[in-house]
Amino acid sequence: MDNNRIIVTGERESFIVRVLVKKATDTGAACEFVKCTIDDINAKLEGTVLIVLYMEDDRPPKDSVLHFIKDRMEEDGIKLIAIGQSPDIKHIRNSLPAELIYSTFTRPVDNEAFANTVTEYFEKIRSGEFKKSILIVDDDAQYLSLVREWLKGTYKVSMANSGLQAIKWLGKNKVDLILLDHEMPVTSGPQVLEMLRSDPETSSIPVMFLTGKGDKDSVMSVVSLRPEGYFLKNIQKDELLEKLAEYFALHR
Repeated sequence: MDNNRIIVTGERESFIVRVLVKKATDTGAACEFVKCTIDDINAKLEGTVLIVLYMEDDRPPKDSVLHFIKDRMEEDGIKLIAIGQSPDIKHIRNSLPAELIYSTFTRPVDNEAFANTVTEYFEKIRSGEFKKSILIVDDDAQYLSLVREWLKGTYKVSMANSGLQAIKWLGKNKVDLILLDHEMPVTSGPQVLEMLRSDPETSSIPVMFLTGKGDKDSVMSVVSLRPEGYFLKNIQKDELLEKLAEYFALHR
């Protein structure tokens, strides 16, 4: 499987830790033990998508290590499985945002349940469940398809070819960001934005405009509506992906 790297980290490579590494490896993951220090974890984090934190002897990691792990998980989209006694698990839950913790197990860990959880996690990665979701709204079918093609490898992408279709879609679906064409017939981008903001169910969804006009007056007209941002339609793929990544990094 792709994106299948796991590290199991703890104070020492005990027999139980070796069993956990084997169980994870048997699911098809690439897994190894890493001592629970900032330097050791940092040296092995590249390409890692899941951290298994094993705590024994009622000794959770130092706060400095947890702070480092938190920052790197948020930056790289990594999640955590925590294993320990109930007080240890509670400490982890109090130290890390809930969205970073995929699952927890109290010791003694059920090895088969652990293996099933690892398998489930990678199935969710393959299905795109952990990807940020973006709705693209544009009446230009060719441009709509082009942007979708650019983004689909990184994000869960949905499309709507009119403002009203977007409003209808949002009545049944959730999304992390809307890329909204500013110049659309029938219902314009500004009108769609006004409708979104007037509905409590959609008022908090971030919106970025797509516009084909780069002159000062047009840009000021877009900015005056106070969207999260805007992109000129002549933006290239790499720049768009870079700017979206920056946006999501700043709005975790």
